[in-house]
Amino acid sequence: MDLEALDAAVISCRACPRLVAWREEVAVVKRAAFRDQEYWGRPVPGFGPAGAALGIVGLAPAAHGANRTGRMFTGDRSGEVLFAAMHAVGLANQAQATHPDTGLLDDRLRLIGTRITSPVRCAPPENMPTPQERDNCRRWLCAELRLLRPTLRAVVVLGAFGWQALLPVLASSSWAVPVPRPKFGHGVRVDLPATDDGPPLALFGCYHVSQRNTMSGRLTPAMVEAVLSAAKHAAGLT
Repeated sequence: MDLEALDAAVISCRACPRLVAWREEVAVVKRAAFRDQEYWGRPVPGFGPAGAALGIVGLAPAAHGANRTGRMFTGDRSGEVLFAAMHAVGLANQAQATHPDTGLLDDRLRLIGTRITSPVRCAPPENMPTPQERDNCRRWLCAELRLLRPTLRAVVVLGAFGWQALLPVLASSSWAVPVPRPKFGHGVRVDLPATDDGPPLALFGCYHVSQRNTMSGRLTPAMVEAVLSAAKHAAGLT
């Protein structure tokens, strides 16, 4: 299976009844500001080139963001912060990703050596998937990392949920995760040795680009850019 086939399989997933019901209800009810738009309303696959050296791992699609556009981190304010920072450090060809009909993919946004993904592929109620939903979705992230293994050199994790969800996936893949497992923190870097004679992986923590964090000042654009710049260098993209 290549990434294109994996993405197609992700899109057809209906493994979690609560998430299926929620994402489809949101796509019908809609937010007033988007009432004239057709929502994606399905699981959201990863976004970025197959030969990515850098991965960015979030939490899950937003109900009126990626669940509307069909692409990770587009269509909401979290994405505005992330893509502006990515463009500023040379990881995206443009700073905005707000086209309402991106579907899969209409606004010419391109990522440079980077792929964005998440441990949960459906928009969850209250932005909080259950542990069982997270575990149901783990197979997709495992498969994605296996396909990215030849080129992947660094990963930025946005938030503690993504960090906690990703570590078991890395431990069961091609990298050795320390015991006890490293704690999440903004700006934290953990270098994971390979277990398959391949190159190691540099793992970076970054506060999630949520409105709560960015509007409170807990996370500033400069802070996001600093982590992305460090990860870009570790991935060999500079």
